[in-house]
Amino acid sequence: MRPSPRPRRRSPRALSMGVCALLLTGLVGCGSTAPDTTTADVQRLLDRRAAAVLDGDAAAFAATSDASAAGEPAAARAVFANLRHMPLAAWSYRLTQLRRSGTGATADAELGYRVDGYDRAPVRAARTLRLTRTDGRWYVASDRPARGSGQQLWEQGPVRAVHGERSLVLGVGQPRAGLRDYADLADRAVPAVSRAWRGEWSQRVVVLVPKTLAGMAALLGAPASGYRGIAAVTTGEAGASARSPADRIIVNPEAYGLLGDLGRRVVLTHETTHVATRAQTSAATPLWLSEGYADWVGYLGSGRTAAQAAPELRTAVREGRAPERLPADGDFAFAGDAARLARAYEGGWLACTMIAGRWGPDRLAEFYRAVGTHGRREGAVAAALREVLGTTEERFTAEWREYVGARLR
Repeated sequence: MRPSPRPRRRSPRALSMGVCALLLTGLVGCGSTAPDTTTADVQRLLDRRAAAVLDGDAAAFAATSDASAAGEPAAARAVFANLRHMPLAAWSYRLTQLRRSGTGATADAELGYRVDGYDRAPVRAARTLRLTRTDGRWYVASDRPARGSGQQLWEQGPVRAVHGERSLVLGVGQPRAGLRDYADLADRAVPAVSRAWRGEWSQRVVVLVPKTLAGMAALLGAPASGYRGIAAVTTGEAGASARSPADRIIVNPEAYGLLGDLGRRVVLTHETTHVATRAQTSAATPLWLSEGYADWVGYLGSGRTAAQAAPELRTAVREGRAPERLPADGDFAFAGDAARLARAYEGGWLACTMIAGRWGPDRLAEFYRAVGTHGRREGAVAAALREVLGTTEERFTAEWREYVGARLR
């Protein structure tokens, strides 16, 4: 994540009571001879809907929708049209829960989709579908993100796709030329990250560019106020395996648009670093290290001085408010004090810059991996400092404070 304007099953269970059983395909009552096939019928409906998406069959997709539901036919046509340029390799629904109500029902389902050439496993999204039954057949009356889940990009408008050599940029409400600029910067960021981070990673990135800040927040399922001034964020699973779906770099076009050329390059390189290091980032990794390392890679070769890259921290040092400790995770809260957030990023960057300067870039990467593989937060940094850098937390913090003062006075 990078602030602006700085250059940033449940497992199925069988429950038995006498001769009664709850089955996956429906409810079978005691003494009943005909099982309720509702669950299987709805799953087949969702399977037809998924096949229509992959086949590009608009009529088949429309046939799964309730033509009498207010707004649904138009919504179904719009979603299908919005998906037309999405390079999809897979699309499926898995029904997880079904609640009947008269002639209708509400279904909870997991949508899984893969972007061709980028996702090694499906991206999962929780959906809530309202269903109706007419003449013995089920239809979709609405299909929405589940409560607490984010929107999908195609729900915000027609998706435009621009392919780079090492990137895929998917945008809504953005001109093709602008999306091409993102792809060019991402194509430059990938080799720049690979030169610094020599671990295995896909060396390909997916960038999502919604039309507005509100669109970005909707993708994240969060209030827009928490991301105002944040140029981009990267979503993904910490400690993800090689079989995980590709991370998504999600851009805030409003904040990103305020950056100059260097700032835009730094932001895309920073976020691409998160993609590269994801498998080695875990709950044991403090934010000062993950964000500081991403900034360190982002600024490599930029020519930026410490004073230019850490203006908020420089002001604090000059006013006698030099930090006593490394930034805590809470200092990186988006909805908090913007100056404190900037100082947190700057402090993390200077810590990683110090490690690279005194122990070398390769040792910095080794330190990052050692922290991430520790398994739990407690003791992770201390162990990696001792084993990789041959120092202690107390000594390292003291050296960092001295380094910050020397670089920013």
